[in-house]
Amino acid sequence: MSTTLAVANQKGGVAKTTSVASIGAALAELGQSVLLVDLDPQACLTFSLGIDPEDLELSIHHVLTKGLDPSEVVISTDDGVDLLPATIELARAEADLLTRTGREHAVRGALEQLAEGGTTYDWVLLDCPPSLGVLTVGALTAADGVLIPLQCETLSHRGVGQLLDTVHDVRRFTNRDLVVWGVLPTLYDGRTNHARAVLEAISETYDLAVVEPPIPKTIKFAEAPAAGRSILATSRSSKGAKAYREVAERLLQISADPPGATAR
Repeated sequence: MSTTLAVANQKGGVAKTTSVASIGAALAELGQSVLLVDLDPQACLTFSLGIDPEDLELSIHHVLTKGLDPSEVVISTDDGVDLLPATIELARAEADLLTRTGREHAVRGALEQLAEGGTTYDWVLLDCPPSLGVLTVGALTAADGVLIPLQCETLSHRGVGQLLDTVHDVRRFTNRDLVVWGVLPTLYDGRTNHARAVLEAISETYDLAVVEPPIPKTIKFAEAPAAGRSILATSRSSKGAKAYREVAERLLQISADPPGATAR
């Protein structure tokens, strides 16, 4: 059975894209077949995996708005994962989809079309844009679960409640089986009392599970996209790479026994 996980937080700068690329690469190391879907018009995931969005003629935009078969867009990457890439054209998709009936199901429809064509994956990771618009709602509608990367700073968790409200609406109207798997602490500096306090506050305030270990703050993450690879390839023995490998193993455990309901 394939597991589709949306990685979402409407606040930018929380290592969301880094988490998608790194978890995807770590799952591939564990022998899983993985598809990453770049739903962010900034196309940071596409770029960070060594593909220049400006060189692409076809992207997820054409799948969602033009009805193109997604199998014609999927790209294999050096990190052992497949990618449905994005370009800046995806910024138009929000407006294009707004007027369409069933727009919330566009992402799910694309994934179903892949499966119907014989292309299946153990994992599909959806990199959501930093907003709660049509693309994020589409990702949540297509997903089995949602993982919330969260920078361990006071202001960074102010939007979690809004995201959970959106999850609640999605569960009511378009995907009743959607489950919040938990919060993934990122950019974590365990030397500070503040980071630890914020982590505890998140867990208590929203009654959400914390997917551990926390991802440490390290310059190695900034270096990886320039090389067009994930940190698992550019700095294999770093603390960051080790943490993402452990998170991937934890996600495999969760997928085998997913949470029963979203706490809110």
